[in-house]
Amino acid sequence: MDNFLPFALPEIGEEEINAVSEALRSGWVTTGPRARQFEADFAAFLGGGIEAIAVNSATAGLHLGLEALGVGPGDEVITTTHTFTATAEIIRYLGADPVFVDIDASTLCIDVRAIEAAITPRTKVVIPVHFAGRSADMVELLAVTKKYGLKVMEDAAHALPTTCGGQLIGTLDSDVTVFSFYANKTITTGEGGMLVTRNKEIARRARVMRLHGINRDAFDRFTAKVPSWYYEVVAPGFKYNMTDIAAAMGIHQLKKANRFQERREQIAAMYDSGFEGLPIILPPKAATGDVHSWHLYVIQLGASVGVSRDRFVEQMFELGIGCSVHYIPLHLHPYWRDTYKLRAEMFPVSQMVFERTLSLPMYSSMRDSDVERVIQAVKSLLKS
Repeated sequence: MDNFLPFALPEIGEEEINAVSEALRSGWVTTGPRARQFEADFAAFLGGGIEAIAVNSATAGLHLGLEALGVGPGDEVITTTHTFTATAEIIRYLGADPVFVDIDASTLCIDVRAIEAAITPRTKVVIPVHFAGRSADMVELLAVTKKYGLKVMEDAAHALPTTCGGQLIGTLDSDVTVFSFYANKTITTGEGGMLVTRNKEIARRARVMRLHGINRDAFDRFTAKVPSWYYEVVAPGFKYNMTDIAAAMGIHQLKKANRFQERREQIAAMYDSGFEGLPIILPPKAATGDVHSWHLYVIQLGASVGVSRDRFVEQMFELGIGCSVHYIPLHLHPYWRDTYKLRAEMFPVSQMVFERTLSLPMYSSMRDSDVERVIQAVKSLLKS
């Protein structure tokens, strides 16, 4: 379809293209000076004494973070069923067990009351997910985890530059936060992520485990004055480093993060206004005074809408507009459902939201006319 409006599209400028070209011409295409610069820039963007470790995906960052927190066989990690499978699969990588809880209908983020009810003597870590770019209730969550002596790792794949209580996500009192730079995220490096922490031991462990458990990365070995061939393997690590090619993009994308967010917020406001009075539930707003990154714009079809969510998405595609669904909850996927004996009635809010929710196109390069086209399409389908 020639006039198809995609669900998501990265905004890549000449700065990113030129930076990637320069990285390729430099001959340094793996982890090197640009990755180091991106880490430094990201830490400075967040502020507050944060250390940043660039990785090749948010999944890698989550795995490194949980490993650095000492999670292993016999441990339990609480997270939400309403997320992408990466949030939970990293728990299984380490031989631990996920404990899934429901979401709060007012935020679509993890229900803090359900967290407290799910804590057992085996619980070691809680992983909240900042859904669609709106912060979870981190004030209450951190109070609960502190009460029980639990660690916290934030899945902030949707949450740059989201704030909670006036602080940027990544600077709260959690132990680890992980961001995603996948192609459809608020900034992108194609594939990539960033683990951030104030804990120097966690940062040290993540850096070692990021590259095969070697105590010196390639940049150190080929630029230091000691023999370049010498290194030591101090742990059985992974292959999770970010390339300089990706980091070259990230350096320039980060400079645009606030502008991208401002445009996404404008689009969300246009949607809000255009959908006023329609039989749909609009996305949760950020708490007063806080910033919503608007990674996703998620609507829920009202009970009076005489068509299924699935058919509604199909009709939007027929009109040339791409949509998606966030998420098919983990309790509906065969592996998680069967392994942990999960049932839909255990997660009534997530199940209800899933059955009637869809995500509309949302990206910073959308034109006002594109947004209006989506609004008119939704209106026409609801009328018909």
